[in-house]
Amino acid sequence: MCMRTVLTDVSPVFAHAAPKALDRLQVIQNKFCRDATDAHWCVRNSMLHRDLELSIIAKFIKDASKRFFDMAGSHPNALLRSVVDYEPPHHHHFIRKPQNVLTDSPYALTAAVDNVME
Repeated sequence: MCMRTVLTDVSPVFAHAAPKALDRLQVIQNKFCRDATDAHWCVRNSMLHRDLELSIIAKFIKDASKRFFDMAGSHPNALLRSVVDYEPPHHHHFIRKPQNVLTDSPYALTAAVDNVME
């Protein structure tokens, strides 16, 4: 809960962070889940997330960013609306904008949790 309150506020910006930073946050979340449930070391992280009905950090940030950009499109502030109205660069371009995270491929742990859910 400590991490998610901050991540919800900064998700459009933090979603653009380096994958290594998101991986470090995911490790912290996995440790909290393991400590909270007193799970044995052999229990997979994907099982913990499924049982706790908890999404991984990357998916949580992606969903929060999507909600932000959906709400920003109808906001009365013109500066906030202009964030949504931009032409994304080619995918081989080196400059990425925060909204590009919505089209990124899922992480391996996200795919594993989705497979376990099915």
